[in-house]
Amino acid sequence: MAARCALKAVLVDLSGTLHIEDAAVPGAQEALKRLRATSVMVRFVTNTTKESKQDLLERLKKLEFDISEDEIFTSLTAARNLVEQKQVRPMLLVDDRALPDFKGIQTSDPNAVVIGLAPEHFNYQILNQAFRLLLDGAPLIAIHKARYYKRKDGLALGPGPFVTALEYATDTKATVVGKPEKTFFLEALRGTGCEPEETVMIGDDCRDDVGGAQNAGMRGILVKTGKYRAADEDKINPAPYLTCESFPHAVDHILQHLL
Repeated sequence: MAARCALKAVLVDLSGTLHIEDAAVPGAQEALKRLRATSVMVRFVTNTTKESKQDLLERLKKLEFDISEDEIFTSLTAARNLVEQKQVRPMLLVDDRALPDFKGIQTSDPNAVVIGLAPEHFNYQILNQAFRLLLDGAPLIAIHKARYYKRKDGLALGPGPFVTALEYATDTKATVVGKPEKTFFLEALRGTGCEPEETVMIGDDCRDDVGGAQNAGMRGILVKTGKYRAADEDKINPAPYLTCESFPHAVDHILQHLL
């Protein structure tokens, strides 16, 4: 096996890795401080579409995480960038709390569909409206296609099943902008001066976090918090670089073996 480049950057998932809703993963704040005390650059990457970046930042601050807005790269940001590039007027199938991240985007007379996690809007009438737009040729932009995610009350359906339903009904394919897309991980590194082979990704989703990062040329560490279920590490090939109990354990490994 070829020698790996020296570690220069760590990408960290948020929901399920640092916190679950309004509860921090035990020891995560202190582990982040230990990671920041090194020379590596830390960035936070998230597929969350339940809230705007500003609301997410407020949640993290309340949990006493030392994170600044410019360190967070979200799939909402990636989706907005694509909407602006395509110059389309989207029907926004996202949670109302995520709408501030699309401020200034024209949405009247929509000619595209942007879909994220929107439990309050996933009803027949609204999905049928999206279906008709797609039949008329509107592009389908999926903020991500996660199968499920972790809430305090257990696992819950993600947007993936609803995206797949629209793809199936309209015989079309969505453009996916969030994890596990290679472009998402590369965009998260933009401006850091770091290459994928100099980067480790830490997350709780074997496919979207770890598999996506490893397909982009990074190393992936899978943590057994959040949405993790037994034997998840066997669902991707190649297997995760490392599977460990939690974010603090991942940081321990980085400090002991990669720096």
